[in-house]
Amino acid sequence: MIQTFASGLVRQTVFALALLAPGFAVAAESAAVTSPRVTATLLSSRDTVAPGERFQVALVQKIAKGWHTYWLNPGDSGEATRIEWTLPAGVTAGAIQWPAPKALPVEPLVNFGFENALLLPVEITVPENARPGERLTLQANATWLVCEKICIPEEGAFTLDLPVGPAGIADDAAQARIDAAIAAMPQPAGFRGRLAADGDKLALILPGLNKGLTDLRFFPLSDSLIEHAAPQTPASAADGTTLQLTRSGAFKLEAAEITGVLTFKDGGLPRALSLSADADPALVTAATGDATGVSAAPRPAVLRLLVPAEGANLTLWAALAFAFAGGLILNLMPCVLPVLFIKALGFAQLARASRAEVREQGLLFLCGVVATFLLLAGAVVALGALGTSVGWGFQLQSPPLVIALAVIMTLIGFNLLGAFEFGTSAAGIGDGLASRGGRVGAFMTGVLAVVVATPCTAPFMGAAMGYAVVQPPTVGLAVFMALALGFALPVVALSFAPGLLRLLPKPGRWMVILKQAFAFPMFATAIWLIWVASVQAGPGGVLAALVAVLAAGFIVWLFGVTRGTGGVRFVTSVFAVLVALGAGWFVVQSAVPPATTEARAGDMQAWSPERVAALQAEGRPVFVNFTAAWCITCLANERVALSRQEVKDAFAKLGVVYLKADWTNRNSAIAMALAEQGRAGVPLYLFYPARRDAQAEILPQILTSDMLITAAERAAGRDLKTAANLP
Repeated sequence: MIQTFASGLVRQTVFALALLAPGFAVAAESAAVTSPRVTATLLSSRDTVAPGERFQVALVQKIAKGWHTYWLNPGDSGEATRIEWTLPAGVTAGAIQWPAPKALPVEPLVNFGFENALLLPVEITVPENARPGERLTLQANATWLVCEKICIPEEGAFTLDLPVGPAGIADDAAQARIDAAIAAMPQPAGFRGRLAADGDKLALILPGLNKGLTDLRFFPLSDSLIEHAAPQTPASAADGTTLQLTRSGAFKLEAAEITGVLTFKDGGLPRALSLSADADPALVTAATGDATGVSAAPRPAVLRLLVPAEGANLTLWAALAFAFAGGLILNLMPCVLPVLFIKALGFAQLARASRAEVREQGLLFLCGVVATFLLLAGAVVALGALGTSVGWGFQLQSPPLVIALAVIMTLIGFNLLGAFEFGTSAAGIGDGLASRGGRVGAFMTGVLAVVVATPCTAPFMGAAMGYAVVQPPTVGLAVFMALALGFALPVVALSFAPGLLRLLPKPGRWMVILKQAFAFPMFATAIWLIWVASVQAGPGGVLAALVAVLAAGFIVWLFGVTRGTGGVRFVTSVFAVLVALGAGWFVVQSAVPPATTEARAGDMQAWSPERVAALQAEGRPVFVNFTAAWCITCLANERVALSRQEVKDAFAKLGVVYLKADWTNRNSAIAMALAEQGRAGVPLYLFYPARRDAQAEILPQILTSDMLITAAERAAGRDLKTAANLP
C-alpha cells in the first residue's frame, strides 16, 4: 500500500510540475516558440509510436497575465488558433479538440477565449504500413491572435521527430496532461435543446438541465446568432431551464440546428456541456431575409467619377487618361513639395539661358522622369511575375532605401546652403564633366522628383495603378508612361514657353537667398524620412540613419580638403569607398524591421479580413484606413480629417469600428487587399456597410470631415439625428 501511495504521489508531482512548466522536457516535445505574451510548444503523448496506432499531440500555450487567445467563435473580436500540418505519407491529423471557453470582457465588447494556460489536443493516426525503425517527423505551423488592449498576431513552427517501434511507448507525464485536458472538455449534454423566439429576443430551452445551477452561459459556434456582450438570463421552467438570449443585429440561421457549449456551476464546481438545439422553423425563415433592412446607398455621382469601384473595370484608354491626370495632380501633392522648390530654382536659372538650352533642360528633366517611372514599372512587373505582391511606393518599405533617400536630401540641403559645391573644385571631377553639369542636373532632378513622389497617390492615379499591375507588361508600362508624361508636363511646358520665364525677377542676390532658403525643406524631408525609418525599424533605424548621414558628410568633407595631386585623390577615393561600404553594411544590419509590429493603442484596431467579416456579421459599419508612415497623403488626411473631433463623435454615435491596415513595412495580406480593390498603393479608404458580406464603398484619396461623416451615415443606414436619440 505504501509503495502504491508513493507511486501515485510521484505521478501527481510530475503531473503538477508539467502543468506549471510547459517547457519541462519530460516527453517528446518540440522546441518552444516564445514571445513576451505566449510560450508555445507541441507535446506528444508518445515517446515511441506503433504502426496503426492513434495517439494525441497537443499545442500547449502558456499565456502571460492579462492576455488571452481565442476560441472557435472568438466573440465580438479576435481569431481562433489554427494549426496547419505537414505530415509523412499516410499519417493523418484530426481536428483541434477545444476546451470550454471563458467570456472575457473587453469593454464594451466580450470575447470568447482562454487565459493563463491552454492545451489543444489533436489526434494523430499512424499508418499500418509504418515500419519499426523508421522515424515520423510531424511538422505543424500554428497561428494565433493574442490580445490585451491591443491584439498581436503570432505564429510558430513546431517539429516532433518520433521513432516507430513494434509497440507504442507512452510518456506518463505527457499522457496525464493531455488526458486531464480532454477530461475537462465539454461532455455530451445527453438532451437536445430548443431555440425559440421570445419577443425580440431568443429563448434557449434546456429541458434536461437540473435546477439550481448557477453562472449559466451559452457559447454558440455561430458568430451571427447572439449579441456576445449581452447578459444571458436564466429562468426556471416546468421541464427544466430557459436561457434568454439577445439576438445579433446580423442574426442568421443557416440550418434548423444550432450547436455550442453550455457552461455553468453545479454545487460550485465548473462544468461544460456540448449542446445541440433545434431552432423553430419561424426563426430559420426570418433569418433568410435581410437582417438589418438597410438597403445599400448608391454611391454619389462625384465618387463614381473620381474613384471607380474597381480598377480592373477601366478600359485601356480610361486608364491612360486617369494615369495622365493623376501624374499631373501629383505635382501638387505634399510629398513632391520639396522637389518643387528645386524646380523653381531651376526656372530662375533657366531664365538667363538661351531658348534652345531652356528646351533642352526641360526635355532632359522629362527623360529623367520617364526613365525612373519605367524603372519602377519594370520592378513592379518583374516582382509580380515572381509572385511577390508589390505596389506604388513599394521601395519605401525598405528601411535602407529610406535612409539612403534621407542622406541624399541632407546633402542637397547642405549643397544649397553652400557648404560644398558639386563641380571641379569640390568634387574634383574635371572641366569636361563640369560643363555638362547642367544637363546631368536636369536629368537627375527628374529622377529625384519621381523618387520623392512615390509616397503619394493622387486622385485618379490609384485606379490607374490598380489597372496597370494586373495587365500584361506592355499595357502596364503604357499606363506608367502616361503617368510619367502627366507628371513631367508642367516643367516641360514651362521650358517651351520662355515668355513665362521672363516674368521672373532679374537675376540678383535674391537668387542666392532663395537657393539657401530651399535647403530647409530638404532638411525637413530628411527628418521625416528618418522618422519613417524609426517606425519601420525602431531605434536601430534612427541610429543607422544618423550613421549614414555622418558617413556621407565625412566623405564630402574628405573630398573637399584633399584637393591636390592624382595620388592623393586616389587614396582619398579608396578611403571614401571603404567608409561608404562600412556605413552601408551598418545600415543594412541595423535597419531591420521588428519581427512583429504591435497595433497601436487608441481608438482604432488592427485590420484583418476576418475582423471585417466578423464586424459586418454583427451588423456594425466598418471603416478601414490603408495607410503607411511614409505616405505623406495618408498623414495629411489623418491630420486634416480623421483626427477631427466631429469625425470621432460621428463614428462613436453610429457605432463605426475604425480599422487600420498599416503598410509601412511589407505585408502580403495588405498588398492582396489593395489589389482586390483595384489599387496598387496607399492611401485607400473603405467603408463597409453594417450588413454581412456587403461590398465596401471606396472613398476619394483626399478626405474631408464632412465626407467621412456622410459616408459613415450611409454605412450605418441612418443619420446622426436618428443615432443621437438611440441609447
